[in-house]
Amino acid sequence: MSEEHNHNCIDFDDLMNNIKINIEKYGLQVIIIEATDYLPSFAYSIGLWQKYNHPEIICFGLSKSLLHEIINDVAEIVKQNEKITEKKNYSNIFEHSRSEFLKVHPKNIQDYFGSAINYYEKEDFTALQLVWTDRNDKFPWEENFEEEFLYKQPLLDRNIDFKFNEPKNLTAFTTRQWLDTEKPIIRVVHDEDGDWQFLTDDEISTENIIIVALEQIILKDKTLNKLFDLNYGEEAERKFIGDEWVRNKVEYDNEE
Repeated sequence: MSEEHNHNCIDFDDLMNNIKINIEKYGLQVIIIEATDYLPSFAYSIGLWQKYNHPEIICFGLSKSLLHEIINDVAEIVKQNEKITEKKNYSNIFEHSRSEFLKVHPKNIQDYFGSAINYYEKEDFTALQLVWTDRNDKFPWEENFEEEFLYKQPLLDRNIDFKFNEPKNLTAFTTRQWLDTEKPIIRVVHDEDGDWQFLTDDEISTENIIIVALEQIILKDKTLNKLFDLNYGEEAERKFIGDEWVRNKVEYDNEE
């Protein structure tokens, strides 16, 4: 079946036309998004909802070739009129491990199904996330799941109020004015070393910066969730809460 890598570089009209042709020919289009330094790779289907009245499928954290293969394997199950069941153990998708499907929360559709939204011209289609087990055949929600894979596949049925791909208690930097007087965050920096800075319009100084848990900031201002995919070395700015974020590469001072 057809796949698309790095679809943001393809002309929009050409991409939509390719998706239409491939759905008509194969029953689906597979979109593959490559991993960044910060976020895992993922792939999803377009067409199962339209062609077979079945939720689209998304999977994270595997190689591009395996993601492509797995999405197509699941599509073949759907084409045989077998409806995928949520929270059921499947042992026939991966050779030596189990998998389960979780229903993607509607509030997560916009974050991961960009080309599907453009194709369907709506966000109210349904999707299932294929979740795989670690080398000990344990799921992410099971005890002793391998820490190495913990953030390779964000679970899209939960954590709607905290979308960041990191521990909730991760230390983050902000200003005393945000904590003491509730001044709004207007600039967010994700440093190349992984640190997060959530800044007001106040001067940055050692006396002015404090450390809080990442979750504390996000839960207080849920609009910050829109920056969950801000990559290392990127920043975003806005004028007020609710304003559109403008993203840029961080310009670091070259002085030692």
